Amino acid sequence: MSQLAITTTQNVNINFNTAGVGERVIAYLIDLAIFYAYYLVAYSVIFELTGFNSYLAEQDYWTQKSVYGLSWLPMLFYALLCETFLDGQTIGKMVMKIKVIKIDGYQSSFGDYLIRWIFRIVEVTPPMSIIGLIAMIVNKDDRRLGDLAAGTAVISLKRDISINHTILREIDTRYKPVYPLVIKLTDNDVRIIKETYEASYRQADFNMMQKLQYKIETVTGIKSVSANATAFVDTVLNDYNFYTQNM
Repeated sequence: MSQLAITTTQNVNINFNTAGVGERVIAYLIDLAIFYAYYLVAYSVIFELTGFNSYLAEQDYWTQKSVYGLSWLPMLFYALLCETFLDGQTIGKMVMKIKVIKIDGYQSSFGDYLIRWIFRIVEVTPPMSIIGLIAMIVNKDDRRLGDLAAGTAVISLKRDISINHTILREIDTRYKPVYPLVIKLTDNDVRIIKETYEASYRQADFNMMQKLQYKIETVTGIKSVSANATAFVDTVLNDYNFYTQNM
């Protein structure tokens, strides 16, 4: 497992553990099993029990192909729909506790998921899966071609480190604070902010991070100049520690 390092415009380093090739392959196999389960339920159970298979057998070739083609649409768009509505995860990724994020720390958009989905045709769909596998092995961040094109990566959400529940952080003596208004916060405020930040960070929950930024800005009057919500909250925590440790 390698680390994906994101450096914001404020030189704030954000590190994520990337999902390993093995984790991604297992997640893919789980999704593949869902495909086959869908096939069995749709064709061997529903179509058979309703007599639809018998009805199709009496239709012309193109009608049969059209019906079967339409029935496969949910599986064709499975990855795209799941990642769009499940915040960067398919069911396989949820089981393996991995998800798709933007490498610049922003929330992934539908366009990013669409690009990844288009590339699945040439590097994930059997028998082309070997292309995606080779790309992940060769890339130091375990990113396939679709990730490189979309500016995304797949990270692990597994918690493999202990979390420090104090508000203290080690601040370099050369550190330059950005938001002086953080002194309006109390130690309890910062403790809650830090706990929420760490929970959101572990889950790559950028929506919650955005809400946390809004709350901090509302309470303190700070106007963010950071690249994104994650960098903003990280900077607020560093600034608070800087001011309280040097007062």
